[in-house]
This record gives sequence, C-alpha cells and structure tokens, in this order.
Amino acid sequence: MKRLGLLVSAAFCLSACATAPKATNEKIIDLSHPFDAQTIYWPTEDGFKLEKRADGVTEQGYYYAANAFAAPEHGGTHIDAPKHFSISSHTVDQIPLDQLIGDAILIDVTKQAEANRDYLISVDDFTNWEKANGQIPNGSIILLRTGFARFWPDRVKYMGTDERGAAAVAKLHFPGLSPDAARWLTTNRSIKAIGLDTPSIDYGQSTKFECHQILFAKNIPAFENVGDMTALPLKGFRVIAMPMKITGGSGGPLRIAAMVP
Repeated sequence: MKRLGLLVSAAFCLSACATAPKATNEKIIDLSHPFDAQTIYWPTEDGFKLEKRADGVTEQGYYYAANAFAAPEHGGTHIDAPKHFSISSHTVDQIPLDQLIGDAILIDVTKQAEANRDYLISVDDFTNWEKANGQIPNGSIILLRTGFARFWPDRVKYMGTDERGAAAVAKLHFPGLSPDAARWLTTNRSIKAIGLDTPSIDYGQSTKFECHQILFAKNIPAFENVGDMTALPLKGFRVIAMPMKITGGSGGPLRIAAMVP
C-alpha cells in the first residue's frame, strides 16, 4: 500500500507540474498617465477632481484615508467605447474582456509626427510595417506611437493650445489616424482595438471625427492618451487594457499595460 501511495503521489505531482503556469520573464510596462490635477482633458471639459474626505488617525487609534473623485469619461488615459460615436454599438461595460486583452503590434510614426504635428497615420504606414514584419495578425491590438506622450502634461506641446472652451477646439494640433487608414483596417484586417499617445484617434484638426465613426461602427474601441511607448518592440508583446466598468458609459478611465518578453 505504501508503494501504491508513492506511485499515486508521483503521478499527481507530474500532472500538477504539467498543468502549472510556467514562470515568465515578461516585463510589465505601465502605459497609463496618472489621474491628478495636471491630467489633460478636452478643452470643453472640466479636469479631474479629487476631494479628500478623511486622512488621519481616528478616535479608535487607527489610520484611515478616503477620497471622492469626479471626472469626465473622456480624458487622461481612457477608452472610447464604440457607443461614443455609434448608437447601436457597445457601451464600455458591454465590450468583451477578450477584446481588451491580447497580442499587440506597434506602428511607430514618431519621425513623421516630429516633422508635422498634424500628421495623419496612413495606409502606407501599415503596409510598410507589414512589409518588414508580416501581415498584421487577426485579433491584434494595434498601438500607434507618435511620440507625443513625451510632452505630457504640457497642454501646449501636447495638444497645441492650453486654452479652454469651445473656441479652443479649432486650435488643437496633434497627430491621428487617417480616415483612409481606418477604412483599410476595418475592411482588410481584423483587429480587437486600437490606441495611440494623443488626445484622440482623429487628429486635432478633425471636425467630422471620421475615424471614430468608422471604427466604432465595427465595435472597435480606441485607447486615447496612452503613455510612453518607447520601451515597446514592433511586435511580440501583449496588452491588457482595463477600463472602469461604467454601465451605459461611452468611455472611461483606463489602466493599460504591455507585457514584453
């Protein structure tokens, strides 16, 4: 019986070891800007507000802290749910979690954006990436690096103006995705989500927000104001993007991270 017990224990150990998760050497890179008094929002929106409700030692002798916060859905590192520009598409709480987690690629257009802060990321930027790296895999999360994250939280350098109100919108200057590229992606490739390091998936001078309309009609969410991507490779990494689960929300604050081998 003792021998049988040892055999059973050995078999159990082999089975457990075979199914146990393998240790990895992945580096986790935070791609989120913090939410604070400097967080950048659209010129027509109020900023992030944190109200301290408690901070100190209680009468019972233990320390206790609690705050209240208020913020628009769209600002800081955040997600645009497809509902933002498409009446029949997903609200933020309806986006499947699988769509927010997965293998990712990076399209780097920092040189183009340095030469032109109104740069429109083109179909050629995607096809040139594919010539060097192979076709964009189905189910990819695409991150677009313009290099503008380095300007955060300087509103003038990041957005083109630090003015507030409706009149300031016409003074916004930052890169974005071209409508032609958005159409090409939704027609020719199958992606989970797309994000970039500027305030909007459409460039600053957009008035029709065509990329929002094109992507969101296909239930493809966008991550905006993504943080510094300089440590990311062009492919071979994963992304986890977890937004606040706001019932019926058109977007919300986002904690996004990349896992790089």
